[in-house]
Amino acid sequence: MLRLLHFPLCPYSRKVRLALAEKELEVEAAPVEPWEHRDTLAELNPAAEVPILQNSAAVIADSSAICEWLEETYPEPGLLGESPAERAEVRRLVAWFDVKFAREVTDLVWAQKLLKRVRDRETPNSMAVRTGVYNIRAHLEYIGFLFEHRNWLAGERLSLADIAAAAHLSVHDYLGDIPWDEYPEAKLWYARFKSRPSFRPLLQDRLTGFRPVAHYDDLDF
Repeated sequence: MLRLLHFPLCPYSRKVRLALAEKELEVEAAPVEPWEHRDTLAELNPAAEVPILQNSAAVIADSSAICEWLEETYPEPGLLGESPAERAEVRRLVAWFDVKFAREVTDLVWAQKLLKRVRDRETPNSMAVRTGVYNIRAHLEYIGFLFEHRNWLAGERLSLADIAAAAHLSVHDYLGDIPWDEYPEAKLWYARFKSRPSFRPLLQDRLTGFRPVAHYDDLDF
């Protein structure tokens, strides 16, 4: 049986949880605060970070490595696309959200508003938060553009591109930082994904001291 060590409001952990759920794999999900268990995690992942996926034969760390492993080990349903061009586009968009979006939004907002308070017991940098909240607008516009021209972000089928995007956006939605009404196409795409069975466990996540916005677990916003 698969076992996943994860932090519930970590976008990379959520990315793996969504991929596992879309593949309908049975998994024991073990939530953990990484900063409280660094030594234990370091025995499994030298970076002492989650997510970490375990089974009887392997320990896989890093969300991208885990998702690639899942594709090779459990190929149906496929989440990377069928043709080389499709797979390249999926990987491009996964990198967009895991690298570019993370640098421009997640590392400024989520890391400040959540991690700095919970892990570091420090006051967030308000300028960093404002910059990240401003930056999110360009990404919502891009999501809307993609969704206007495609059935899902990378093409006709749901893929890891949608999963990575939803994983990052979901933690910012929890914190109430997304101006959805100004970006109706992005909102429509998110509502479509939000209504999938794979997303429902994420909507039940709660972190002590951080209440989600009222619409967070409302499938109709």
